Amino acid sequence: MNKYFAYFGKLAVTAAAVLTLAACGKGTSNQAEDTQKNEVNLSTSSEISIMDPSKAEESVALTQLYHTGEGLYRLGKESKLENALAKSSEVSKDGLTYTFNLRTTDKWSDGTPVTAQDFVYGWQRTADPQTASGYSYLLAGIKNYEAVQKKQVKPDQLGVKANGKDQLVVTLDKPVPYFKELLAFPTFFPQQEKAVKKYGKDYGTSSAKMTANGPFKLTKWQGTNEKWTLVKNPQYWDKKHVHLDRINMRVIKSPSTGYDLYQQKKLDVTTLDGSQVQNLKNRKDYKTFTGGSTMYMHVNQAKNKALQNLKIRQALSQAIDRDKLAKKVLHDGSTASKGFVSTNFYHNPKTNADFADDAYVKSGVAYNPKQAQKLWKQGLKEVGMTSLKLNVLGDDTDSSKKVAEYIQSSLSELPGLTVSVSNMPKLSRMSRADNGNFDLVISNWGADFADPINFLDLLTSDNSSNSGKWSNKQYDQLIARSGAEDANNKQKRYEDLVNAEKILMQEQGVIPLYQPATAQLWRTNIHGYVWNPAGMSQGWKELRVK
Repeated sequence: MNKYFAYFGKLAVTAAAVLTLAACGKGTSNQAEDTQKNEVNLSTSSEISIMDPSKAEESVALTQLYHTGEGLYRLGKESKLENALAKSSEVSKDGLTYTFNLRTTDKWSDGTPVTAQDFVYGWQRTADPQTASGYSYLLAGIKNYEAVQKKQVKPDQLGVKANGKDQLVVTLDKPVPYFKELLAFPTFFPQQEKAVKKYGKDYGTSSAKMTANGPFKLTKWQGTNEKWTLVKNPQYWDKKHVHLDRINMRVIKSPSTGYDLYQQKKLDVTTLDGSQVQNLKNRKDYKTFTGGSTMYMHVNQAKNKALQNLKIRQALSQAIDRDKLAKKVLHDGSTASKGFVSTNFYHNPKTNADFADDAYVKSGVAYNPKQAQKLWKQGLKEVGMTSLKLNVLGDDTDSSKKVAEYIQSSLSELPGLTVSVSNMPKLSRMSRADNGNFDLVISNWGADFADPINFLDLLTSDNSSNSGKWSNKQYDQLIARSGAEDANNKQKRYEDLVNAEKILMQEQGVIPLYQPATAQLWRTNIHGYVWNPAGMSQGWKELRVK
């Protein structure tokens, strides 16, 4: 999700992750041809980091886990929750106790049954601070989670227990309005304890050192290679709805390479960049996917004291023409950001207004070069400087390079500012961002579930994803209130989140850039793809070739 973006983001499970599919067969045109093999080829823009549900944080790994694992729910069309291992559930009137009755027919890839205890073990392991899970905060709200994180109680005190093999009971310490939506995310998938303990620190570092209970099994992945395969899992409870025998995968970072393979009839789907879109957007095999994600820059206030100055941060933001970036540089359907939370994502419970409109702060995203220069000069004077050097960190994909170059050009218009650019593989960029080794870093967030909190919680003072270390006490209080005293009041909770977004933009805690769109060519004999703007956006389970 949608926390899941393969361009720049820590998470990136949204459609902007480069995806290409190929049916294996013969053909004579750009349109689909009948295939002789029941398999497809997919491409992503970067390598898998790790196949461990507790530790995976980026889109490629999370997407592979979503298809090799199975949780309580899966996402159907239009983000509708579909029962997976939960065949039924009950929720107490106070919203604090969830009881899930599990299927008895699912097995691990070694043939042993999946039980309620596998969920208990997996969730406890994710909550354990020794695991250092980047997504453990999604468990916030489950009873004793905070105490476990603070090492006040052991992980076995987390509010999740197994009643026999087939019933899972979860107790919350506060209502979580979106709790069920979380459960389709790989962080909440069961984990096989004997496998985790057998492989220890190497668990999930290769296809030989993990287990699967989902539609597919991972093979031919040694941990760093750029090709791997997903094969149909014969132990999967719903294998009758898995139509493919295998999915062959490889890393392709360049849209031009993908398009060449598409032209050669070797790919059935290819992601396009802006220059390609202009020539191909009227074709019958052209599709676009949008929603649930945002591109932005973290501003490192911990490392660079100059960036602690509000006027300097505002100047950097107002020097960027987001409309030009989206329409002229990318020109792939992407749109200028209105704020940190994306548009067409969440709506006012009372008026149905778009959250992005209700929370809009013009100064946080406006292009105003004269005001930018004025703020810049004032900011430099306040910090006692006459010049500044900044580095923009981004991924090594074609799209990221274009964005970084445009930002470099835009910011260089500020007097006394020298801007350099560093592009590198996504995993390296993520590591540097996590370690605070940057000035400005181009980042992405794709929502894990359809609620503004999934964006806004990232910028709380103690969130590990807050790479820039922006901190505001009132912001933290509003986020906390939305999940505590206002949790059961939809309108008050909504207003808390709107006010939090306004503070974030007024203080320029991050610099929003654009809301991405993914443009692709799809051959017409590929069917069954499920796309959602939030959460696990790519659904391959029922892909078929016909």
